[in-house]
Amino acid sequence: QLQLVESGGDLVQPGGSLRLSCKISGGTLANYNIGWFRQAPGEEREGVACISRDAFDSASYADSVKGRFTISRDNAKNTVFLQMNRLKPEDTAIYYCAADRRLTRCSKRLYEYGSWGQGTQVTVFS
Repeated sequence: QLQLVESGGDLVQPGGSLRLSCKISGGTLANYNIGWFRQAPGEEREGVACISRDAFDSASYADSVKGRFTISRDNAKNTVFLQMNRLKPEDTAIYYCAADRRLTRCSKRLYEYGSWGQGTQVTVFS
């Protein structure tokens, strides 16, 4: 059974940076599209970024993070990263990674993903 474990969440000031990691086990990362999602208190979970399992590591970002966040993957380490720069208070949320192997290209839609991690907390405060 595929398992995903997020790490790297922390407290950070506005303008700061964090790098989140999503380590998978029980499967081969190269076979999966990976998405990063976040959920703020009282809000619905939303797609932040995703990276495809195609040969080009195609990526897609939510408009709110475009230009600030970068998703990447290291298949040899079975790990996907989310580099978050110029963080804002509105980025505060629990961040989750999720895996899908049905689609050719990744999606930021929650219902496309069947395997989820437990989340890591990111708090951006002054």
